[in-house]
Amino acid sequence: MKLAKGYYHLAGILVVAIWGTTFISTKVLIGNGLAPQEIFFYRFLIAYVGIWFVSRGRLFADSFKDEAMLALAGLFGGSLYFFTENTALGITQASNVSFLLCGTPVITTLLSKMFFRDEKISGRFAAGSLLALAGVAMVVFDGVTVLKVSPAGDLLTLAASFSWGFYSIVIRKLENRYSTAFITRKVFFYGLVTICPVFLFEPLDTGALFSSGLSVWLNLVFLAVIASLVCFVVWNAVIKEIGIVKATNYVYLSPLVTLVVSAAVLGERMGPVALAGAACIMAGVYWAGRN
Repeated sequence: MKLAKGYYHLAGILVVAIWGTTFISTKVLIGNGLAPQEIFFYRFLIAYVGIWFVSRGRLFADSFKDEAMLALAGLFGGSLYFFTENTALGITQASNVSFLLCGTPVITTLLSKMFFRDEKISGRFAAGSLLALAGVAMVVFDGVTVLKVSPAGDLLTLAASFSWGFYSIVIRKLENRYSTAFITRKVFFYGLVTICPVFLFEPLDTGALFSSGLSVWLNLVFLAVIASLVCFVVWNAVIKEIGIVKATNYVYLSPLVTLVVSAAVLGERMGPVALAGAACIMAGVYWAGRN
């Protein structure tokens, strides 16, 4: 049974809400000695094993071209995106990373307009997106943190944003020819394949993983099963049903989720500027996505 469009919008919001909490889990793993590429490898390996329970049968796409596009999806939406994002977190301020990643909807919109002529952007959508982006800046910096330029880290973050934009384009091109589960399984596979060259320079060290406590395993399982296996399947379905631009616009909600979780779990304060920014994000996303 096909769900109504509204359910896909709610699913997109839920996925972004879950992804907004992954910063905390990733920081826990890095703090316990796991490298960015190791976190990604374990995360996608567990997710890849898990998705075989829901996507069995065919191994390859219908053509070499489609298989190559699936490999690009694994690169852009998997290894390249997560490696650049996690590496940037170790180089520049987390606030920089959070803010620059929220430029992803703008980048994805521009790329979508370049590749798909049927993708239309209304003035209301553009205005709502700008309002949400302004709210993101208020939440991230909260009138206290000053944006400090870190060329290497900031460029890596921008690379991550472009990478996710290209991933969305590839998924859109494949969405009507293959099932969501099959596409997601191939993304996990090629994500694992394309991260392997990194281990030639920094060999995989399993010592930190197997000598860690329960909290490390719980965070890793959360990243693999919930944030990857479940969320990637759902997100690809959301892109298919409501379009790249509308789906990606919900990324603006990510810093808001991080703010709320940080306040609830870590006891971090929510200043008046951040609260005003949260209101701007909600209003902007609603305005942009209002039908």
